[in-house]
Amino acid sequence: MRIRLMLVLAAVLGALFALSSCAPEPLLSDVSFSDDLITPNADRDRDVLVIAYDLSRPAVVSIYVVNEGGERYYSRDHIHHGPSVDEPYEVYFAGVVDGYALPGEEFPGFSVEKRVLQDGVYEWVVEASEATSPAVEQVTGTLTVRDADVSLPELRGFSIHPPVFSPNRDGLNDRATINVDLKKDVDELIVYLTGEDGVRYHLQEKETVRQPNKAGWHEFDYDAGVDRGADPPPDGVYIVTMRAQDALGQWTVATGTLAIENGGVPRVYILNGEVEWSAGTIPLGETLYFTLTVDNDSATPIRTSGPPPGTVYDSDQNYATLGEYEQSGVFRVAVHCETSPTDHPWRWAVGGPDDLVVDEEGHSYLPARGRALITGGIRFVDVVGARNPQYCYASLIHEDVEISMVNYRVDPVFLRIQVP
Repeated sequence: MRIRLMLVLAAVLGALFALSSCAPEPLLSDVSFSDDLITPNADRDRDVLVIAYDLSRPAVVSIYVVNEGGERYYSRDHIHHGPSVDEPYEVYFAGVVDGYALPGEEFPGFSVEKRVLQDGVYEWVVEASEATSPAVEQVTGTLTVRDADVSLPELRGFSIHPPVFSPNRDGLNDRATINVDLKKDVDELIVYLTGEDGVRYHLQEKETVRQPNKAGWHEFDYDAGVDRGADPPPDGVYIVTMRAQDALGQWTVATGTLAIENGGVPRVYILNGEVEWSAGTIPLGETLYFTLTVDNDSATPIRTSGPPPGTVYDSDQNYATLGEYEQSGVFRVAVHCETSPTDHPWRWAVGGPDDLVVDEEGHSYLPARGRALITGGIRFVDVVGARNPQYCYASLIHEDVEISMVNYRVDPVFLRIQVP
């Protein structure tokens, strides 16, 4: 009888042990907040606490706090994690949660993505669940927020002008400006464009009296890289995003759209660096003629203006005396001689009516990959004896922008003017 009792007891203990060994480990354990008080104001005193938790298996984890009115504020919202390996997970918490608005609050022109908690007493919650089970394991505690810096890095007056621009150095809508009135000093203020492919293009802030990241008016100037010789982003509509982040980790965001049209770097040459001159010696009162070809070897049209090819100047004239003036971004063929009273006084459009296209506003363009034959002449009505003969040469001028070295002093002619 005694042996039978011992056998039954052993069987019961074995069954209990088997049942206990089959019970699963808790999914979530060792949960703690390193402090029950936080003062998020960037004074380096109790600004940050540490949240620790252990996961025995892969889980979806949420960390949030609940105010006295029952409203939730998420620090982490359903984030997938693998099991803890050697040590529990540790998360730094600076009192910043997903963006929210207080009753009656409005944020015209921008949104709040991350925001510090208001002063008060909260219940903190760390919860975890497995993908294969609807059960949620949860650990809670109490957290007090005090002396929080609740001022936001507001982005007021955010604007984009013009909404459509053409970064091609033609002097018309070549740049876009993004402005904002920042209401608080921040650690970071960035602006970038995002296209349909997800690629980001960052903008540089324009240098002004306002220091970067300081409260006040800020201006971002965007040339799409064209001024540095870089190809701009492809034509299309882009999302412009401005982000501000303060010392606490609060984020505010303003967005808009900017369209790029006819963007590109102009690459234009006097073909083969060759100019055909009519003569090296001409009598006083006669005309020196030239012929050359302009090659637009770029994917963007280039703007030009008169006078048209074939125009003949007197040597004491210049483009202004013909009613043509410098225009920023315009390309013109020009001739200069060593005795010229002004820089490249004789200028011509880089194409005639059959070569050029005209936009709705009357601006003339040599199309992308286009070529044009340019002719013209200078009738020498006077001579400077001390500089006779003299060198004359052609250049291709990008007015108020540059004369690239490859298009400067092209194919000089040593010209002698015969005086009776």
